[in-house]
Amino acid sequence: MKLPVTIAAFGLAALAAPLSAHAQDRAGYERAGQGSGGHVQVKAFVTGVLPDGKISDVETDIVGLPADTQTKANDNVVPTIAIEYFFTDAISVETICCLTQHDVDGTTGLPGAELVSDAKLVPATVTLKYHADLGAVKPYVGAGPAYFIWIDEQPGAATLPLGVTDFRMSDELGVALQAGVDIPLNDSGLALSIDAKRYFIDTTARWYAGDTLAIETEHKLDPWVIGAGLAWRF
Repeated sequence: MKLPVTIAAFGLAALAAPLSAHAQDRAGYERAGQGSGGHVQVKAFVTGVLPDGKISDVETDIVGLPADTQTKANDNVVPTIAIEYFFTDAISVETICCLTQHDVDGTTGLPGAELVSDAKLVPATVTLKYHADLGAVKPYVGAGPAYFIWIDEQPGAATLPLGVTDFRMSDELGVALQAGVDIPLNDSGLALSIDAKRYFIDTTARWYAGDTLAIETEHKLDPWVIGAGLAWRF
């Protein structure tokens, strides 16, 4: 986790350092009528969410899981909205809105066993982005904090015969690295956009039998989030 945090910190510092100078440049461009678009861009994506989900540590196990127990979270495809504010043509800040749902199943030790059912995730994310202007193609990179919020997570069917009555996953703070490209389609702010994010974030899963903590495991999530769609800048 330390390496992604360090990379993100350096990335944010590198992007933030020239922000004041770019803001002054943008004011000059706008006075001269040379700005390439408005301050706000909205993107509508079809997005693939591709998490890992493997167990990185077992903290509590009173039911006797097989020693080689390992897990995998399923992928999902969801609609995503991104809203972006441009301080300059080169520097922007972006946030996304989506809700994705995942199961976690056993791969070894308990192959095919459903351990987590219908866990809904809100990946609250803010990234600071730098855009390069290569003419018809405008690539960008970004980095920023992410907070994963779990909603209505349920114990999987395979855990119920063990007496599991409740299940929880911890909300966690991590970082996201981002890269993508915007390709203008006309002179009115419409563009094709392709975006990829890699998150570095874990979660703690806890299965309860009544008031007793039966199983507690640490899981590596680290999802790839890859989307494509249309952007409109105004």
